[in-house]
Amino acid sequence: MRTVDGRVAGRRGQATRQKLLDCLSEMLRSSPYRDVKVIDVARKAGTSPATFYQYFPDVEGAVLELADGMAAESSDLSALVAGRSWAGKAGWQTAQELVDGFLEFWRHHDAILRVVDLGAAEGDKRFAKIRMKVLNAVNSSLSEAVAELQAKGRVDPDVNPAAVAGSLVVMLAAAASHQKGFSSWGVKQAELKPTLALLTYLGVTGRKPTR
Repeated sequence: MRTVDGRVAGRRGQATRQKLLDCLSEMLRSSPYRDVKVIDVARKAGTSPATFYQYFPDVEGAVLELADGMAAESSDLSALVAGRSWAGKAGWQTAQELVDGFLEFWRHHDAILRVVDLGAAEGDKRFAKIRMKVLNAVNSSLSEAVAELQAKGRVDPDVNPAAVAGSLVVMLAAAASHQKGFSSWGVKQAELKPTLALLTYLGVTGRKPTR
């Protein structure tokens, strides 16, 4: 772990750096990204702006650190699909667990994901790359699952596995980022999960699930 000027950070320095990141993460949950200032993060962490600048060039640089850490955790989403069965009741369980994992991941990282989406939408390639890394964690595994089912003659051969996977991942990401908004449409969380699982299972297999 190095400081901005290239020095190796000691144990105490690493702890300070992590505390700054933790405070920034907490602030992003309640404040718009553009409103978060270095002095506010430093004050919340009980240190000075000068100390902040030892570890990060600016708030955006610290946000990117948080985003990179979040993206690294997205590899856990791939495990919800890779090597899993899509047949019968096991397939229905796979679909349910994938939806549960997606929704939980977005709830846990909601603040930083909002910033990543904003940066990507504004054309910032750094944030766009992080967003794609998160989505690709599931997209690649889903595409492989559809291709395997095709090879076994269980899915229409004219279906493009990458197109199916991409469509499902975008649907799950959009739904996960809008979880709080569903209540305004009269949709309860308990109703959202099985609906998304059904759409996912239908998308992958082309069949109704065995429950």
